[in-house]
Amino acid sequence: MANNSIVSINDLSKEEILKLLHTASLFEANPNRHILDGKVVATLFFEPSTRTRLSFETAANRLGARVIGFSDPAATSTAKGETLKDTIKMVSNYADLIVMRHYLEGAALYATEVTDVPVINAGDGAHQHPSQTMLDLYSILKTQGRLDDLTLTMVGDLKYGRTVHSLLMALSHFRVRFNFVACKELQMPREFIDFCGKNGIEYHESREFSPEIINSSDIIYMTRVQRERFTDLMEYERVKDLYNLNNAMLADSRPNLRILHPLPRVGEIAEDVDDNPKAYYFQQAKNGLYARQAMICRALGIEVTD
Repeated sequence: MANNSIVSINDLSKEEILKLLHTASLFEANPNRHILDGKVVATLFFEPSTRTRLSFETAANRLGARVIGFSDPAATSTAKGETLKDTIKMVSNYADLIVMRHYLEGAALYATEVTDVPVINAGDGAHQHPSQTMLDLYSILKTQGRLDDLTLTMVGDLKYGRTVHSLLMALSHFRVRFNFVACKELQMPREFIDFCGKNGIEYHESREFSPEIINSSDIIYMTRVQRERFTDLMEYERVKDLYNLNNAMLADSRPNLRILHPLPRVGEIAEDVDDNPKAYYFQQAKNGLYARQAMICRALGIEVTD
């Protein structure tokens, strides 16, 4: 495994996370830095993506790297039966860095075991999504001015949502209180509840997205109920519209409250929230460019200075 690969947010210490956040701020101030001239970044997306793929490719381009790869595995030799191992080893011949999204949990870790080229996990199944976590952390830091002493409410699909799993793990380095709002079918998995208990993380589970929870939150992290994770479509239809946020629900919320969402949304945030200054999800997506520039440089062992 290449030492600079980022498969899980757990690959990063608190100090490394803070350094990446600082580097992201440098890129926000000046995103166009041709410090990767001559480098090739391969983006291998075995699962559909818009924001993650485009922001990674934009990040590489703004850094001066060339980008190769695919967004539709049906148009590659994978459709002919080529194994993931063979695909990774083949691409490793051409690229200095691999950014990979895959529908199977553990695929990114496996990729690191068959190549010496660093790998950044752009999402593997319902497991982890470390680059989303970094942009989430950067968004929280920008809007709140700190990562400690915050109340963060996660709403919706907490069972399959790799973004909330990764964010929970990352925020374990800081003093954060969590509200987990989900129905029984989509509640936070036991392993993460046990993680909170073992690490002294304060949390509250609720099936109600109540005014009390909304009005005591500094961050509300809405999630989409992911149809692609369900094998039973009747179960999906039963739970997909249980948690929705509209503008009226924010009337008595804290002035510093910000609404985050990893996107895409499919109705869980009403469009009347978009014009509320507490809505931050589109700016959050923009922050992904700077966070991913920082991660690319870290993976390639490149120090970024003012």
